[in-house]
Amino acid sequence: MSPTLYIADDSFSLAQNLAVQLGKWSDEAGNIPFHIALSGGSTPKLFFDLLSVQYRKQLKWHNIHLWWGDERCVAPDDDESNYKWVKKLLLDQIDIPEGNIHRIHGEAIPEKEVIRYRSELLSQLDKEEEVPVFDLIILGMGEDGHTASIFPDQLELIASDECCAVAIHPQSGQKRVTLTGKVINAARRVVFLVGGLNKAEKVKAIIDHLPDASDYPAAYINPVHGRLYWFLDRDAALLLS
Repeated sequence: MSPTLYIADDSFSLAQNLAVQLGKWSDEAGNIPFHIALSGGSTPKLFFDLLSVQYRKQLKWHNIHLWWGDERCVAPDDDESNYKWVKKLLLDQIDIPEGNIHRIHGEAIPEKEVIRYRSELLSQLDKEEEVPVFDLIILGMGEDGHTASIFPDQLELIASDECCAVAIHPQSGQKRVTLTGKVINAARRVVFLVGGLNKAEKVKAIIDHLPDASDYPAAYINPVHGRLYWFLDRDAALLLS
């Protein structure tokens, strides 16, 4: 099935589009827990800020569970921590039960944290053939086509049998904990939230199925039973026909 595209004029409208859609999806869940995996990166920061201001009261935060698609192996108060920015921009501004926040412990030994996080995923989420199923996974995409912390030189993490894994940033050598392709593709909904002209070539290659897309981890994200959405600003969508 082809992905659904939402194209916005600017970064604020991009965040607004996703916020509106999130409201609809969470309402559809009723009183059933709604599990979301969040992304790091610059574009989601505006989205988190928008949620904390315009959707602080509108969303049923007591039903929403927040997880992370990946995390750098740093302390939770480190500027590189994905959790830190969600806490600062969103969690500190909303009324969400502490038990609904499921962060990756970046300060822990990564090989042990993979085991702990996998156990939490399997105990809290619905499962399909023993694979945890998220209601929504929000992903970014790097200039190299990576998503979550699955990098072009670690494409084996797309097909890994594990739920999550230790990844290594190809330039810095920094360790990260990431969901694998198996879990991402098991989600009911997967959203790419991508902005900027520097992403336009990769976006076109992936959406138009060009040959060089096979080098980009983001090209391998296509939910087995769910839906795929691309939320783009005009710059990121510039080369699409």
